[in-house]
Amino acid sequence: MSASRLVNRNVVAERGRTSMRLEPELWDALLEICEREGQDMSALVRRVEAEGHVGGRTSAVRVFVLDYFRIAATEDGHAAVGHGAPPRLRAAIQTRSAA
Repeated sequence: MSASRLVNRNVVAERGRTSMRLEPELWDALLEICEREGQDMSALVRRVEAEGHVGGRTSAVRVFVLDYFRIAATEDGHAAVGHGAPPRLRAAIQTRSAA
């Protein structure tokens, strides 16, 4: 049986101190979101819980992280941070410009 990659950490959530088990990459993503949003981990978890996700706290956090970065990956999200168009669109624009 392989060892789990999940990392258990304590957070203060809606109903007090609790623990969550997430993949290391998700913990890293949450820390990045906290930095970007100027919130600590507990405030962010409480914010996620307040949105009322049906599947429980850990599921809600996973969905929140996915949604957060999906929104950032939209055309408007890319434009807002100066990333420009995604590579496929950039190639199409360059092809049209060259014609």
